[in-house]
Formats: sequence, structure tokens, C-alpha cells
Amino acid sequence: MYDALVKPLLFRLDAEKAHHLVFNNLKRAYRLPGAAAALRGLYDFRHPNLEREVLGLRFRNPLGLAAGFDKNAELTDELGALGFGFVEIGTVTPRPQPGNPTPRLFRLPQDAALVNRMGFNNHGAEAAAARLRQRHDRGLIIGGNIGKNKDTPNEQAAQDYVACVEALHEVVDYFVVNVSSPNTPGLRQLQEREPLIQLLQQVQERNQALPVPRPLLLKIAPDLTDPQLDDILLIARETNLSGLVATNTTISRDGLTTPAATVASLGAGGLSGKPLRQRATEVIRYLSRHSRGQLPIIGVGGIHSAQDAREKLEAGASLLQLYTGFIYEGPALVRRITSELVKW
Repeated sequence: MYDALVKPLLFRLDAEKAHHLVFNNLKRAYRLPGAAAALRGLYDFRHPNLEREVLGLRFRNPLGLAAGFDKNAELTDELGALGFGFVEIGTVTPRPQPGNPTPRLFRLPQDAALVNRMGFNNHGAEAAAARLRQRHDRGLIIGGNIGKNKDTPNEQAAQDYVACVEALHEVVDYFVVNVSSPNTPGLRQLQEREPLIQLLQQVQERNQALPVPRPLLLKIAPDLTDPQLDDILLIARETNLSGLVATNTTISRDGLTTPAATVASLGAGGLSGKPLRQRATEVIRYLSRHSRGQLPIIGVGGIHSAQDAREKLEAGASLLQLYTGFIYEGPALVRRITSELVKW
């Protein structure tokens, strides 16, 4: 039904408008009597062999939804009913912000890809925390992807990340520090060794001072070189990170089928989807090998099938996340992957 009817209709709309349409309709439908049970019956595949112990947390399956879909923690119960083992909200910033001007989300159907320059549009950390306090599905692991406000200078960025930790620590199970989005000016400069060490040390210091410290992970770009990845592993060890998320979107436009003029007309932004699959897997494999498998990795980037999921697990990922594959393949992709993973 999704490929034959729903997807063609949605793809006639502006990408961001289609996102909000699906988002709002799923929220409304979930409130109908019996809808939650119906969704779980259709999409939520459970099996003991799918359960994973990672980051000191018990995941009911290793397939999660990446940050960017449910920025404001408005749909976590509904997404749990669709079969996800965990949901990463955000990116959340301390203060609400509108993000970049629209249009800012574009499809490349020939490549099964998206280009986005959303710019951390969100309602702010306190609003997300308030919603998470009201959720019902307590078995669903929640990650908090945190960032800085656009108008916060890089020299003060740590204060924003710390503020997010303070606002969200009681309602999320782990944190992801996002310094790898290409859509906030200057943000990726924080991936450089010295700024990143200082940032993570301050965030980790506050995190460890909490009554219950949360696992702290770092989300990295796929555009880093091998020496930069080596630095990331050293920094992870030095700042006692619990793991890495590999990878964010890419600024590369290499190897696309979509005509170059069409791609150029869309402007700047991060590319996700099938074109990212190989590079994301390469980064996961490199990090896993050079950390001797000791650092948990959440693998994300170009997962559109069960085979893509298996590829990332075999490369060394402990957990997986979808985003663009969920848009192109529909909600049935979650069950297709989890029902296959139980066989491996």
C-alpha cells in the first residue's frame, strides 16, 4: 500500500509539508480506540533474540529511529508502536529556534536520497522534556541528540550542551553530542581536536555530576579523513565517551544519478540515504577495527533493506538507526529488518 498509494501521494507534496502531514496524521490515528494495538500488530516484531544490552541499557531490538524525525519528542509512543527499539529525539537546543528558511528539505528520488538544511529547528529542551514526562511506552529507549543554538558563539557552545543535559537527563536514556551537522554555521569546527576535547570534557563533567549519569555519545560526520577518525577515537578515550554515532549526513555530492544541475539548484545541505550507505559503513568498519570493537557504535546512513542493516552490523555496529530509508520504504521496513535480524 505504501509504495502503490501513500508514497506517490506524499511525494507530490513539498518534502517538509509531507513530513508534517504524516506526523500529524499518525498522532491523530494513534488516539483512536484500538489503533495502538493495530499498529503494533502490523509493524512491531518482538523476539527475545532481538534484545540487545548496549551502553548499559536493554534495547528490545537494535533498530532505532535517527534524530531529525521527531525533533520535539512529540511522537515517541507512536514510533514505538511501529516497531522501533529506540528513538533519538532532536537535535534539541537550549532555546527554541525556527531553523533555516524554507524550503529546506528536498528529495532526490533517482538516488533514494534527501538533502536537508533544517538548521536545528526545535521547540527547545524544556518543551521536549515536558513531553517525554508524559509518554506511556517506558520500555522504549529514548536518546537525546543535543546541539547549540545558532546564535551561540562556538566559544560558548559547551554551555548550550550542558544546558540540554540538565534539562533532559531525567527523561532520556542516553545523550548524543551533535557537532557534525553541516547546517549550523561553524558547527563542524567543533569537531577539531582541541575544541572537541574541551566541549566534551565540560559536558561529561556535568553529566557525571548528575545523580544518574547517562551514556554520552558523539555523532560524527562521514566526511572525516582516517587521521581525523583516529583523533576521534583518542578523544573518545580521553573524555570517557560511551560510544559513537556514525554517521551524520554528508556534504559530498559524488556519485549521484540525479543531474548535477538539479542537485546544484537545491543549494547547500546534508545528503542522506542510499548514496551514504557505503561511506557510512566504511567509517563504522574503520572505527570498530581501530577500537578493537571496544567502543559501541550506532550505525546510521543508507539503510533501506535488511541486507543494508546486516552490512552495518557485520562492519561492527552495535545498534542501527533509520531515517531516509523510513521515508522511502515506509513503516513496513522496520518489521522487514527486525524479522530478518532475528535469523542472523
